[in-house]
Amino acid sequence: MTYLIRNSASFILSILFCFIVIGCESNFRDVQKMGFAEFSPSGDADDINLKYTDSGRITANLISPKMLDYATVEFPFTEFPKGIHLTLFDKNGKQTYIDAKYAVSHKDTNLIDLQDNVKISNQNGELLETEQLYYDQKNEWFFTEKKFKFTSPKGVSYGEGIDFSKDFKKVNSQKISGEVQSE
Repeated sequence: MTYLIRNSASFILSILFCFIVIGCESNFRDVQKMGFAEFSPSGDADDINLKYTDSGRITANLISPKMLDYATVEFPFTEFPKGIHLTLFDKNGKQTYIDAKYAVSHKDTNLIDLQDNVKISNQNGELLETEQLYYDQKNEWFFTEKKFKFTSPKGVSYGEGIDFSKDFKKVNSQKISGEVQSE
């Protein structure tokens, strides 16, 4: 009889445990959903044409078919999933053109991450092509560790790793090869 009561108690406890687990499973999923923050943009814009000014002078013109703004996340950023065309203007009005099929602008660091078929050119006929390029907006400086191709009126060179000023006046490159005419 003691054996029967123990088996019955074990059976009842097993059944009770199963009900608790099944009941907790749905509650657990509800708790998970409450803790899950949906990662969605706080702003969404199509066909943008932004002009940045400093003391009444246009310093940049950003054109993009799509902009997603994530201003309310812990590390805010703006994403351009369909690419950008950016024109930078120096104090003398000279222009630098940047095209990329994808870009992310990080607000806290003032870095723009340009990706996928990145091309940067200027009015002097210089063109740099790479798959990823970073732009430090504060220091007006570009850099990458990826392979690149640099074309200028003097010739074509290839390399892996480069950093330069937005006007191409200061250039530091690594692992470079190609033919360039000397002055």
